[in-house]
Amino acid sequence: MAADLAFLGTVLTVDDTRPTAQALAVADGRIVAVGERADVEAMVGPDTEVVELGDGCVMPGLIEAHGHPLMEAIVLADRIVDIRPVTMRDAGDVLAAIRREVADRGESGAYCNGWDPLLQLGLPEPTLAWLDDVAPQTPLVIVHNSGHQAYFNTATARRLGLTRDTPDPKGARYGRDASGELDGTAEETGAVFSLIGGVVDPSGFGAMLLAECARLNRAGLTTCSEMAFDPMFRPVLDGLRDQLTVRLRTYEMSTAAMTTTADVDNGDDVVKQVGIKIWVDGSPWIGNVDLTFPYLDTAATRTIGVVPGSCGHANYTREQLTEIVNAYYPLGWQMACHVHGDAGVDTILDVYDEALQANPRADHRLRLEHVGAISNAQLQRAHDLGVTCSIFVDQIHYWGDVLVDGLFGPEHGSRWMPVGSAVATGMRISLHNDPPVTPEEPLRNISVAATRVAPSGRVLAPDERITVEQAIRAQTLDAAWQLFADDVVGSLEVGKYADLVVLSADPRAVPPETVADLDVRATYLAGRRVFAKSD
Repeated sequence: MAADLAFLGTVLTVDDTRPTAQALAVADGRIVAVGERADVEAMVGPDTEVVELGDGCVMPGLIEAHGHPLMEAIVLADRIVDIRPVTMRDAGDVLAAIRREVADRGESGAYCNGWDPLLQLGLPEPTLAWLDDVAPQTPLVIVHNSGHQAYFNTATARRLGLTRDTPDPKGARYGRDASGELDGTAEETGAVFSLIGGVVDPSGFGAMLLAECARLNRAGLTTCSEMAFDPMFRPVLDGLRDQLTVRLRTYEMSTAAMTTTADVDNGDDVVKQVGIKIWVDGSPWIGNVDLTFPYLDTAATRTIGVVPGSCGHANYTREQLTEIVNAYYPLGWQMACHVHGDAGVDTILDVYDEALQANPRADHRLRLEHVGAISNAQLQRAHDLGVTCSIFVDQIHYWGDVLVDGLFGPEHGSRWMPVGSAVATGMRISLHNDPPVTPEEPLRNISVAATRVAPSGRVLAPDERITVEQAIRAQTLDAAWQLFADDVVGSLEVGKYADLVVLSADPRAVPPETVADLDVRATYLAGRRVFAKSD
């Protein structure tokens, strides 16, 4: 057999039977050989594209196990202003960008995403009076960087028909003042998403999604989950299937009706719905995670409106979570539950335990998402139940100092995102960026998991570090396993798709703190190059 594509040099396989190889061959989009250089060279024909890796390395395409590509396609389009801390760190720049958008958009409405007073120091309190002063007539919506809160002015409420009598969506709420009037805040998906619904022209969404795929490919990603999937996007994905350069695994948001239009046996290796997304609590950055210990009383917690002594709260009761899980899990769906607080972890593990006893399933891969404050005992219990965690370790890179000094103190803030303890149980974990909350930077995830270095340079809970090899596995094969895709991607083995990323060096051979700085030279999906830095 003559190969279509051959890589000669360092091959990082994430295959325990052969962790490193000298060459790899591809035919018809699949890996057909992994091994010695001479063996693959024998498969080189006149039409074979040969890639000499030199000082570089080829490894499995990186996997985002907890992403929001459909949402990011919208919020990074030109209709919504990107004011995230990764784009604007200075509060003055943020305010200027908002005011420019209000002036430019007029009655069509101004929409901004990425407000973060913990990192953008000096932002004003976004009260309704302030919002109305900035935009007296123009509808204005500002979404918090976490995605769990948004602020809207009177003109927006008027346009959307929101009043004091508008009921709170399940698991979400509109803020109200002492007299019961709307105060211009919205918390959680059901309330936040409704504020930006209809902002983007649906006819342009296809181009936005393809631009999002290109962003993912530039980061070396070839598979991404969509963790807040709305079935309204299904026809769009069907129409774009042959143009997508990223495999998508979707998790439909649980709804009040608790039904889904998909069958468990659906889709294909490019697009497939694999689960249902549920929530216990919200974001540490707005004060609504369900903890057994209190937030500190600091300037940071006062900035985000946390009442002194607050342990946060859950957004769903145990009874509501039980009802949701029992509606979907017995049908065969995987469940993925957003939870940060340790009290919330206890709740969802109890719910999962009951569901598993009532409907045993040998390979359920029930998931917990983010798990910032999860304890060692809870990690062991999760592992024993067969529950797996996807861990948002990149929060340490951006908010590590805030976690310790501003929110939770050394005891709880330092061990935030305890990847070391999770791996020590034997659990298969993934690392994620939750984009657009943080950018697509899987190589930084690997670096942060291995170093746990906060912005100030201090190391948080060094015993929670893992090796680069373990972190690579959490960003490739084990992430694929969480998405029920490890049979086709995640490692470089014969028969799997040739989803590959070429890096400027072997990440195992450089200091852990420099892995984040490696260049993505090229990305391939099923043997087709979908990104090249040289281009």
